[in-house]
Amino acid sequence: MPIALDDPTLYINRELSWLEFNQRVLDEAIDPAVPVLERLKFLAISASNLDEFFMVRVAGLKQQLAGGIVETSADGLRPAEQLARISVRAQRMVAEQYRLLRNEIFPSLAQFGVKVLVPSELDADQRKLLGAHYGNQLYPALTPLAIDPGHPFPHLRNRTLNLAIALDRGVGGARTGAVAGFAVVQVPSVLGRFVEVPHHGLRRAYILLEDVIAMHVGDLFPGTRILGVWPFRVTRNFDLNYDEDESADLLQTIQKEVRRRDRGNAVRLEIGHGADPGVRRFLADALRLGNDDVYAVDGPLHLADLAALGAGDDHPREARDEPAIPQQVPRLRDAPTIFDAVGQHDLLLQHPYETFEHVVDFIEEAADDPQVLAIKQTLYRTSGDSPIVKALARAAEAGKQVTALVELKARFDEENNILWARALEEAGVHVVYGLIGLKTHCKVALVVRREGGGIRRYVHLSTGNYNPSTARIYTDLSLFTCRESFGADATALFNLLTGYSQPASWKRFIVAPMELHNQVIAMIEREAEQARSGAGGRIIAKMNALVDPDVIRALYRASQAGVKIDLLCRGICCLRPGVPGVSDNIRVTSIVDRFLEHSRVYYFQAGGKEEIYLSSADWMPRNFVRRVEIAFPVEDPALKARVRDEILAVQLADNVKTRLLRSDGTYERLGPPVKGEEAIRSQARFTELAKSRAEPSIVEPRLRLRPTVVLRPSTRREALRREPPPSAPPATAPVEASGNGGHGNGASPATAQAAAGVPSLPSAPSVAAEPAASERAPK
Repeated sequence: MPIALDDPTLYINRELSWLEFNQRVLDEAIDPAVPVLERLKFLAISASNLDEFFMVRVAGLKQQLAGGIVETSADGLRPAEQLARISVRAQRMVAEQYRLLRNEIFPSLAQFGVKVLVPSELDADQRKLLGAHYGNQLYPALTPLAIDPGHPFPHLRNRTLNLAIALDRGVGGARTGAVAGFAVVQVPSVLGRFVEVPHHGLRRAYILLEDVIAMHVGDLFPGTRILGVWPFRVTRNFDLNYDEDESADLLQTIQKEVRRRDRGNAVRLEIGHGADPGVRRFLADALRLGNDDVYAVDGPLHLADLAALGAGDDHPREARDEPAIPQQVPRLRDAPTIFDAVGQHDLLLQHPYETFEHVVDFIEEAADDPQVLAIKQTLYRTSGDSPIVKALARAAEAGKQVTALVELKARFDEENNILWARALEEAGVHVVYGLIGLKTHCKVALVVRREGGGIRRYVHLSTGNYNPSTARIYTDLSLFTCRESFGADATALFNLLTGYSQPASWKRFIVAPMELHNQVIAMIEREAEQARSGAGGRIIAKMNALVDPDVIRALYRASQAGVKIDLLCRGICCLRPGVPGVSDNIRVTSIVDRFLEHSRVYYFQAGGKEEIYLSSADWMPRNFVRRVEIAFPVEDPALKARVRDEILAVQLADNVKTRLLRSDGTYERLGPPVKGEEAIRSQARFTELAKSRAEPSIVEPRLRLRPTVVLRPSTRREALRREPPPSAPPATAPVEASGNGGHGNGASPATAQAAAGVPSLPSAPSVAAEPAASERAPK
């Protein structure tokens, strides 16, 4: 009897799948082949990720439980069952984090001359220095908070460090030795977590701030015997709760909610492993938490802070990865203006290997170009000192029509976006907050420019945010184009966001929440029909998460029809591959490496026509239903070839940083490569390809080399603070192809690989024909 495609056993629980993703991040910290400071970074990231998971996902499940919601997820688990399984898995993960820190990372750091000391390791001179530091800098800032009938349990802010102190106040001066009193001291978050102390034989020695306070905590309770001091930390529900329909001013409403959320319900208690059981019970009861919500840890709380130990440039080179320098794209670098380059044909950028500064230049040039009439842009997340925001403000002050769609509801960036929204409004930018009930998650910039007696629209589309900081550590794809159909759709999109003016149809964009969900399913079903007819079918989809049950069922049906499906799913994947008769033809892989995989790419064979879409959307209900998203096609033949034969093919061939999802929901790391097999690490390969393309090359006759000593007005003012120019060309620099028949960004994929000295890679199965011998890169 065939299995029903809505059978819960065919679905992996979303929360447990996310925890497996975080395990893959932690695995990078466990890997001894990774430099120690990078291992420390991955450990800190895994801890920070876990914090956010509890603040949002666990908090949401607890809210469902408290509200009496008993709905099951696609995998059949109810909220209480999910919370129980989460606790077991998370407890195991936390124990592994601290074992790794104690047994491997701290000893490895000590070998490089960096150590976090405990009080028992301090000598008399160090104790004297710390005593003076405590008296002068710490004691005046501390507030002892006794807890008794006259002093209720204090409200402790989310993720702040505190000390739980057991006191023996005795009776009539007698010391009983029993816990007769309890107090809390909050560790000041405005002070540095690591206090540096002099130490012979080490380059840097630190002691934790909470340990310094604990050493002297008796000064806060004179006449009282201290029975024990233990650090603890509370994690709270940090999601916002508001009704957009009832909000007269969304900005003010969100601002108020941001201030309130530090008072959300507690969802987790972390405490030092040696804490008195009575103290643990007292804290858990005060915070209304159960035993499953308490995490006793053997080491410093708030592991995310440990990333600071890797700061500075004085660490040995072998302790960290080589610096990653984003490369310039020759066609953008050498053109008189970005508009000249984009005016010839579409351009594709692969970040962070190719610099995001070209995107910044696009907005800055538009702001300063007198021929530009209008700039419209979505801003979901941006950096603290954003040059893009400054350029938009400058454009508005110059009299241009500037519209910025600022998403106030971008989780954890609400405060930052409120500040930018106000700054832009003060500069004269027309700031809007999108559609009620929807997050605007698409990444679009539209520049309207006067050219040759007419108007031309230039569009930048991306899978990632307009954030120069994260653009150096997230992998994303950018597309520049001036195709009229793209310009018309971008104009219609902004009209929708600012004026609720929905077009009758879209020329190229597929837009959520209107049609993206149905279109994705339709494209999957089309591949299934092709396979049933004997024409074969092929789907490759790269995304951060796959959760939507309707899409998963469509993929199962396509697999049953014989479609070969590769899913490059970095994070959550609720689809269960390898189930006989259901998902035999589906392969799910995840790459976790130095940069966070963030781009979304959908490839459909489409009966030989081959359609490739880039998108801001994962295949999740929230992206399809609760967000404004777009998927846009790659239409330039050369760029399609690059996405298909280089970007997707290289990632599918990765055998160094790839993990394969098994049908039981666990992941298995591929490799190491067998003898004679080439080791392919996709991110390293993309780095080399970007370097090879950045070498100066022959330029089209219509373009002229921009002199390197001449800075463009405004847009080149800060060029010196950006990435250094590429190195001098080798004797055999690649030749830049011309016209639409070339690669678009410079050398063709094969030429770029050859110039980089990179072996050719096998194409993804069934994606493209084997290249001719003359086009293959040398082995």
